[in-house]
Amino acid sequence: MQHSHQPTLIVVAGPTAVGKTAAAIKLAQHFNTVVVSADSRQFFREMSIGTAKPDADELAAAKHYFINSHSVTESFSVGDFEREGLVLLDELFKTYDKVILAGGSGLYIKAICEGFDELPVADAETRDKLNLELQEKGISALQQRLKEIDPDYYAEVDLNNPQRLIRALEVFETSGKPFSSFRNATINQRPFDIIKLALDMPREKLYERINLRVDIMVKQGLIEEVKSLLPYRHLNALNTVGYSEVFDYFDGKSTLEEAIAMIKQNTRRFAKRQLTWFRRDQDFIWFDAGAPDVIDQMIKTIETPA
Repeated sequence: MQHSHQPTLIVVAGPTAVGKTAAAIKLAQHFNTVVVSADSRQFFREMSIGTAKPDADELAAAKHYFINSHSVTESFSVGDFEREGLVLLDELFKTYDKVILAGGSGLYIKAICEGFDELPVADAETRDKLNLELQEKGISALQQRLKEIDPDYYAEVDLNNPQRLIRALEVFETSGKPFSSFRNATINQRPFDIIKLALDMPREKLYERINLRVDIMVKQGLIEEVKSLLPYRHLNALNTVGYSEVFDYFDGKSTLEEAIAMIKQNTRRFAKRQLTWFRRDQDFIWFDAGAPDVIDQMIKTIETPA
């Protein structure tokens, strides 16, 4: 198939539980194409319920890539995703004029759309020192330091993820420059056009959907899923909302009710951070996920030449 123009990557982003999966599938069906997932947790075969992975019907409705592609025991970084994702897109664009990239992980979407500057690699000594600080003073000490040296990144990072905090602090200690300054200095040209679409809805409605979704996850067997992952709990992939709260419950640190309430609260906070991240990117075109004709609006935007 010869194209006279560059192929197009259609990004579908937005906060958790806003309806990205359903929208991406409808767009994929309309444009007769496939969906590449940009969700930092749905890669992992062992994590399904707590990551709200597309179900069998949804996976049958449109072909998805980067879902169930890896095991939690494999390390799979955002850099790996960038490298593998670009190779995949190169292959897909031989067949498809447009491909959908859908997910809520801002960092992973950024990796595909523009990549990163080469981040300085910290020496083991710096990393050990930060890990020691984490053990001795707790996560709040790292959060506080990050707030002082890099308020931009502090505003959007998952503050409960010690790996992310340590990475940002070690970059600062190694280079003397904040982590956030490395992420937007040079944009790597991509051999495809990019249209960025984002879904949102009124905050109360979104929170309601998040709370309901967590209740459904529990009914679907979230607690059993987390139990089966106890042997892997030390892995970074499992240091995440929906899983760490249930580990706390198994440790006797909370009741089941408290753990479920914490998942809801942490997911709502996560959604807020996702919105902060996507709102900072001026290229996104926003849509009301609750509008009855939202898919038609998105299609029209994609089909209207800029």
